[in-house]
Amino acid sequence: MKYKLSKLENGLRVICVPIPNMASATITIWVGVGSRYEQAKINGISHFLEHMVFKGSRKRPSAKKIAEAIDAFGGEFNASTSKEWTNFYIKSRKEKLDIAFDVLSDMVLNPILKTEDIEREKGVIIEEIGMYEDTPLMKIDDIFENLIFSGNELGWDIAGVPKTVRATKKSDFERYRSMHYGSNNIVVTVAGGISEDSAHALSEKYLSELENKKKRKESNFIPKQKKPQVKLREKKAEQAHFMLGFLGYPRGHKDRFTEAVLTTILGGGMSSRLFIEVREKRGLAYAVKTSSDHYIDTGYLATYAGVDIKRIEEAVKVTLDEHYKIGGAKGKISAKELKKAKEYLKGHIALNLEDTNNINSFFGIRELMLGKLETPDDVYRGIDAVSIEDVYSFAKKMFAPEKLNLAIIGPYEDRGRFERLLK
Repeated sequence: MKYKLSKLENGLRVICVPIPNMASATITIWVGVGSRYEQAKINGISHFLEHMVFKGSRKRPSAKKIAEAIDAFGGEFNASTSKEWTNFYIKSRKEKLDIAFDVLSDMVLNPILKTEDIEREKGVIIEEIGMYEDTPLMKIDDIFENLIFSGNELGWDIAGVPKTVRATKKSDFERYRSMHYGSNNIVVTVAGGISEDSAHALSEKYLSELENKKKRKESNFIPKQKKPQVKLREKKAEQAHFMLGFLGYPRGHKDRFTEAVLTTILGGGMSSRLFIEVREKRGLAYAVKTSSDHYIDTGYLATYAGVDIKRIEEAVKVTLDEHYKIGGAKGKISAKELKKAKEYLKGHIALNLEDTNNINSFFGIRELMLGKLETPDDVYRGIDAVSIEDVYSFAKKMFAPEKLNLAIIGPYEDRGRFERLLK
């Protein structure tokens, strides 16, 4: 997969991934700001601003006008916020990319931020927060990160809390945008039926007015954990949800391919060790999955499961045992298992990259967060180079008790019963 990275005179980076014979393309504007760059009193403003961008812009001064403009050419548009970045995208027929660029750039660069729209949207976001609170499957990640990143902005919820949402004012948005929405902190990705020259020219046409801004630096996460930790969120429910994981390594770390293979062996598919042991052999859970997440300066590897509330101790113990086994004498990995994990990873990457939105994510996040790019072929080669000994060695480093964390949502009050399990 070929790409071209270019820069506008104002420093804004443009990545184009042309795909011959494709009838559509996706434009994504990536801004290097998320909840970890916020102050406590405005926690949630990155996510709130994502919402407000859709409420009206200089050229199209209402949500209805923006929606009509995109519907008029059959486009698809959305946005998302993480702890380190915010993105906005439009997908359209390649013949309509000029107007798609026009609409998207105007939304992101020139939101009106009407006070009445802000006040109305507060209710929407508070309802969104409530939806997550009432859906343990969606909330358990937050509880886990509240625990593992306690004391740092990474431990804050992306959407904030109702108190901070209610207190947000127009001036807060304006100040926040002036700090973070600068050309040096934005990457544009375009993938699909477009040439490199056209992508650069359209970016120049619609985004050259952006100015360089001095970005507020994130507060570095300094690990202080010395022993296993447990966090309970008591909730009456028919099922318990838990995440068990270990504090790990930052985005782009040298062992990332080994970590990906290890994650897949543990809980990356329906033939993975945890899926077989937890679901198939014992019937403890319907869903069980291992994944890893990374930030600029830290990360973690964790397993999620939704389990019978009466058998949670067994489920936690089995899950933890499978992690420890792979770093010890009982966790022997066969050549066949290693190969299967590698092919699983490469297959899922290939399938994911059939969508231009995901192609933009593949290239955009790497450039925005790390300032360096790699191709899918680079990733495949990195995966293929992982050996069984690499996996053993990484597991021994990763699965240390002093890095262990367990977050649970369920009808439990006694944290001690779970702390004993981790010992």
